Amino acid sequence: MALRRYSTVQRTTRRLWRLTLIIAAFIFGTLASGDLSAQNSTFVAKAKHAILVDFESGAVLYQLEADELTPPASMSKLMTLAVVFRALKNGTLKLEDEFTMSVNAWRTGGAPSGTSAMFVPVNTKATLAELLQGIIIQSGNDASIAIAEGMAGSEQGFAQVMTNEARRIGLPKSTFRNATGLYDPGHMMTMRELAELARFIIKEYPDRFAMFAQREFKYRKHRFINRNPLLFLDIGADGMKTGYIKEAGYGIVGTAVQDGRRLIVAINGLETANDRRDEARRLLEWGFRSFGEFKLFNPGEVVGSARVWGGDRFYVPLEGRNGVDVLLPRYPANQRLTGEIVYKGPLKPPIRKGQEVARLKVTSSASATNEVPLYAAEDVAKGSVVRQGLDSLVHLALGWIKL
Repeated sequence: MALRRYSTVQRTTRRLWRLTLIIAAFIFGTLASGDLSAQNSTFVAKAKHAILVDFESGAVLYQLEADELTPPASMSKLMTLAVVFRALKNGTLKLEDEFTMSVNAWRTGGAPSGTSAMFVPVNTKATLAELLQGIIIQSGNDASIAIAEGMAGSEQGFAQVMTNEARRIGLPKSTFRNATGLYDPGHMMTMRELAELARFIIKEYPDRFAMFAQREFKYRKHRFINRNPLLFLDIGADGMKTGYIKEAGYGIVGTAVQDGRRLIVAINGLETANDRRDEARRLLEWGFRSFGEFKLFNPGEVVGSARVWGGDRFYVPLEGRNGVDVLLPRYPANQRLTGEIVYKGPLKPPIRKGQEVARLKVTSSASATNEVPLYAAEDVAKGSVVRQGLDSLVHLALGWIKL
């Protein structure tokens, strides 16, 4: 059943238009299984930085200082891996390719460094397949540096590749100074961007993602156990990466699947490894338990409209692909939703029915946020010269930003 919409207010902002919807939710009593409202309604995080994201929709179920830059430690190796995965996908690299463990990589990230290492002997070659397992399972700094040097000539050059890749996939804040996550004041990420990076890897490289669930790796005389503690809990976890440096504390990016739904958690700033494990588990289980899918708009139902400049009509109606479904807290029973239709506008014709032209951002009173694409429900053709002239006058009067 769709939720009732009570009022709409349209306003313009620089380069973006927003249509604000105030939505009152029905009582979700049918989803309750006992009186769980007290334990499900609110999550209180122990971590300094945290975010919980639904993989499929990208909905944010919980966030705490998620946009604050913080040293990511070895969690930033996810970007090291993303660069390698892209090279594997486009054929630049193969798993059989060999990399030499340089003296620099050995001293900085290997046995002499006292940090997490794969223990590849100096001046010895290892295959890319071995080095990837060394990074994912053992968090090997030596393996990360060896790949960086082999791909870019130097770790510094590879770090720039990492930053460029972050921008390419839509992470505007992250900056990298090395391939390992060892402390550098310019090596920073946010929990939101770490979660977005994890989501990108799972979507873009599903065949490589399977490596994150590998529980152990044998290399030479060593047997490495995956440092991700979530893999050894009965919560459906199958990735991704831990991190620790004294400047940031303990952190983890984790993901798990229950009943067909995948969630991604990213936290940082815990005092102990046990705190990290317990906090990630607690947040994931809370997310699985406390959220459900609700229909705001039925298929074919108009969500709102967007202003068109120079078209044969002033507005184009908007709808969801198959209606609009969002993830919302099951509790509290009566929650207030605020929705914003956001688009760069005014839009310009021709616009075709089914073309994505806007997004609906829905925020609940419990701070859960969803963003859903909206599509033109009808065609809009280019208008007459008279219509274009009239729109131009309105443009001058209202000060629209012309794109």
